[in-house]
Amino acid sequence: MAWTKEMPARPVVAVAGATGAVGREFLNVLHDLDFPASEVRALASARSAGKTVPFEGCGDVPAGDLVVQEMTPESFEGVDIALFSAGSDVSQAMREAVVQAGAVMIDNSSAFRMDEDVPLVVPEVNPQDVQWHSGVIANPNCSTIQMVAALKPLHDLAPITRVVVSTYQAASGAGAPAMAELYEQTRQFLEGVPDDELTVEAFAHRIAFNCIPHIDKFLEDDSTKEEWKMVVETKKIMGDDNIEVAATCVRVPVLRCHGESINVEFADEVTVEAAREALEAAPGITVMDDPAANLYPMPGLLAGTDGAYVGRLRKDPTVAHGLAFWNVADQIRKGAALNAVQIAQLLIPA
Repeated sequence: MAWTKEMPARPVVAVAGATGAVGREFLNVLHDLDFPASEVRALASARSAGKTVPFEGCGDVPAGDLVVQEMTPESFEGVDIALFSAGSDVSQAMREAVVQAGAVMIDNSSAFRMDEDVPLVVPEVNPQDVQWHSGVIANPNCSTIQMVAALKPLHDLAPITRVVVSTYQAASGAGAPAMAELYEQTRQFLEGVPDDELTVEAFAHRIAFNCIPHIDKFLEDDSTKEEWKMVVETKKIMGDDNIEVAATCVRVPVLRCHGESINVEFADEVTVEAAREALEAAPGITVMDDPAANLYPMPGLLAGTDGAYVGRLRKDPTVAHGLAFWNVADQIRKGAALNAVQIAQLLIPA
């Protein structure tokens, strides 16, 4: 059943998981977009209660440190929008309390993404889907978000039949401890610490000076759950079960920003020129594509930016109607916090 409660023009916002990498980015994005909040609450686990997190202010909320409160079911009383990035278990445990309090949960975990009653939204692609939420809206997987943002304007030119994508995913996708591990391993490696003595906790193998073709758990067909997410989430967000997706997801020694090599096959001819024009006009997409000037998106130079960047746009001659391109986006910004706050913006009455 669709949500019928009216969203106030100046909502109370709770950030669940406020001390984590994405939680802190939620606060940054709320400020950057000057989200019209009347109050912002920072919530986290009991061990973080009493700590402070910096906040530059937004709406009616002035700049200043926010005191972190322990997240309990009672934390959501009076809340209108709850931005969650505290893990699937916490989202599942708190869902009923959030909805019963009359708040809308915008969840960054994978807990509800494929639930039939939960919209999975990228505002540049399917903003209309927020209209049928029943108290929960899911933020897609980071690697899916940046891909579908670029696929949507192309799909509007001609139906996409197949996508082959290989990802180059930053350490930030595994959270703040993983980013710290990349720093520490790099230091250890350069100091000559043997491989068997390196600190390896966040990943299955050393990430420094390495690429790991393994993100999330392996499934029965030997694909990974991360790859499965890209397949099923793309179909749901694009609203087209006929789009076939083949994904290989790889963790690389980059701090922030995922890169993706994407090959797209269409039902009809799409020229490079038409694709470029559509991408340049698309919301949230920046085309950086001038091979003669060595201009193309690179993760190391785009950390902290918004939207998705596209370059290396060219014909794929191996299929009848094919294009290839390279896609980069900041995983913590557009791949998580920015997309969630943009969803929240869709809920504010015009």
